[in-house]
Amino acid sequence: CMYGAVGAFATGIGSTDMGFALKFGALYFRVPETISIDAQGAFNKRVGAKDFILRLAGDIGADGATYRALEFNGPAFSSMNMAGRMTCCNMAIEMGGKAGIVPPDAITMEYLRDRRSFDPVDIAPDQDASYLEKHSYDISDLAPQVAVPHNVDNVVPVEDVAGEKIDQVFIGSCTNGRFEDMQEAAEVLGKETFSENVRVIIIPASRDEYLKTLRAGLIEQFVVAGALVEAPCCGPCMGGAFGLLAPGEVSLSTSNRNFRGRQGSTDAYVYLSSPATAAASAIYGEITDPREV
Repeated sequence: CMYGAVGAFATGIGSTDMGFALKFGALYFRVPETISIDAQGAFNKRVGAKDFILRLAGDIGADGATYRALEFNGPAFSSMNMAGRMTCCNMAIEMGGKAGIVPPDAITMEYLRDRRSFDPVDIAPDQDASYLEKHSYDISDLAPQVAVPHNVDNVVPVEDVAGEKIDQVFIGSCTNGRFEDMQEAAEVLGKETFSENVRVIIIPASRDEYLKTLRAGLIEQFVVAGALVEAPCCGPCMGGAFGLLAPGEVSLSTSNRNFRGRQGSTDAYVYLSSPATAAASAIYGEITDPREV
């Protein structure tokens, strides 16, 4: 769903559908009904897109948007950078969504300027567009959010779980592995070091994001602080490599899923948060409100 951040209809498909598309050059979909998500106001310091999309998942539920498109709009999205938009669209599927989409604007066009091989079309919702549901939020009062084991929609404010001891922190994944996410974590880290009781694994999402992080000096900052920085990959997000959890271990992750067994043992526990909350928690060895760092 992440390409919805550039105003495209993007949805995941399985191997059978992929084979059909390669053979016939077409796929068939029902046109999904649309849920409007209007975000007013501005984020407070160290609160951002991941906190908003976790809060939305908690409110709508894991199946509350099944086969529906989530359309993100409002002043908060108009001022949100592309990394934040990608985070929100990426997690539309965690509510059952068929797609997440942000109507394109000047920020979108600037992002596409050096990345496109076509002339983008500026598409906006019809003035009389019909929505199945409309949800409105004032993000000015939003606190950092955390999804607790073992479901993405099991979401609480960070203060509800502050002090929970953790064994591992993972900053990365397709959800939060972009340069802006690394900047967010680095800003919280500052000149501090990570807790000696926590494995900190940081994985930029792509080669370009890795290079930007490297050139900005953030990889050195993370390594000096005690983190393991790896080449772009999914890493522990889907139990593939690095930091697989042992029975009883607790992880705080910026990824998109915290299902039982997702990052290793079925007897481990995975919490989800923003990069800011993850970095703050890695410093103190327990889930920590980043606004207090």
